Amino acid sequence: MSAPFKSDFLRTLDERGFIHQGSDLAGLDALAAKGEAIGYVGYDCTAPSLHIGNFLTMMMLYWLQQSGNKPITLMGGGTTMVGDPSGKDETRALRTVAEIEANKASIKGVFGKILRFGEGRTDAIMIDNADWLTELKWIGMLREVGRHFSVNRMLTMDSVRLRLEREQEMSFIEFNYMVAQSYDFVELARRTGCNLQMGGSDQWGNIVNGVDLGRRMGTHQLFALTTPLLTTASGAKMGKTAQGAVWLNAESFSPYDFWQYWRNTEDADVGKFLKLFTILPMHEIRRLEALQGAEINEAKKALANAATELLHGSAAAEAAAETARKTFEEGALAASLPTVEVARTEFEGMGLLTAFVRAGLVASTGEARRQVKAGGLRLNDAQVSDERATLSQRDLVEGVVKLSLGKKKHVLIRPA
Repeated sequence: MSAPFKSDFLRTLDERGFIHQGSDLAGLDALAAKGEAIGYVGYDCTAPSLHIGNFLTMMMLYWLQQSGNKPITLMGGGTTMVGDPSGKDETRALRTVAEIEANKASIKGVFGKILRFGEGRTDAIMIDNADWLTELKWIGMLREVGRHFSVNRMLTMDSVRLRLEREQEMSFIEFNYMVAQSYDFVELARRTGCNLQMGGSDQWGNIVNGVDLGRRMGTHQLFALTTPLLTTASGAKMGKTAQGAVWLNAESFSPYDFWQYWRNTEDADVGKFLKLFTILPMHEIRRLEALQGAEINEAKKALANAATELLHGSAAAEAAAETARKTFEEGALAASLPTVEVARTEFEGMGLLTAFVRAGLVASTGEARRQVKAGGLRLNDAQVSDERATLSQRDLVEGVVKLSLGKKKHVLIRPA
């Protein structure tokens, strides 16, 4: 189906670049236009925090709610026990129930920053698929659900086919993941009236399996909608930094680092990310993405401010922007920069290259040496030229030393 859509929901997603694939978009459009779309995204509890890829699907739920429809966040307390094989070369380590519960508790809070939860018609609800998956009986599951799945078709799914083509082992429990996810859709349809599942493009096969299972098991019509796989203009997978993944919990990735991640966006990506990761109106986004030359930095700051405010609140966004201004425009030492503490006995005489590794600015001392040769490392804003240098008390300024990689990445080392 081609735009224009009738519903605010699909019109907004289309305009902002969220839509990759969908099943019967005309039918979904008619449903959403009447405020009758009830959509969910599933989030497995494999880590204490969600990451930036999850932020994209959370924004789909946000626009679903803003358009007068109902969002559901499905916590994968059950599916995490199985492990999603999508995009993986090897079996995920099985997590204990205690680990899954701890991760789930840590993750839950982030949704309340994006969605409005409650008892109202369009208020979001949170459900855990452990409520039904852990209660299923093996033979009953095989007879009621398993008989609807063709092993021939399952072997053609990317999550399975790619693993087998690379001659990487797939465990039987992983092979069942798509069955569990499909059954989630049926259960949510029966329990809540849910009629839409959304996710990343790598989940398309699992989602349409759920649509098909619903038809076979007699639910109302179900719909599928996926968003494109996120890459940067240079072709890199989005959401990776020198320190690792861009997490959504402040404890795992500070609001300052989150702000700085968006501030460092490639020029060609600014418009796309403003549409996907902020709620700025489109007329303002069009103004910002039209900026050229040095003025594009205004757009990058607007992106960083808006994305950080959405996830961490206005106070955190303002503090991060002020820290960046002091650091980059004034060259001052800002106390709110990311800080790594080391023992005082370890600090005195620590190799400077080792300190850069401890700060997470480089992955190894070998990489640090290459950065020294390229002039990329600074200690207290002075370029590092001696790769054998060590830290001492005389390097401390207000009780810390400031390590910098290039012009935009800074970490404080504090002896404790």
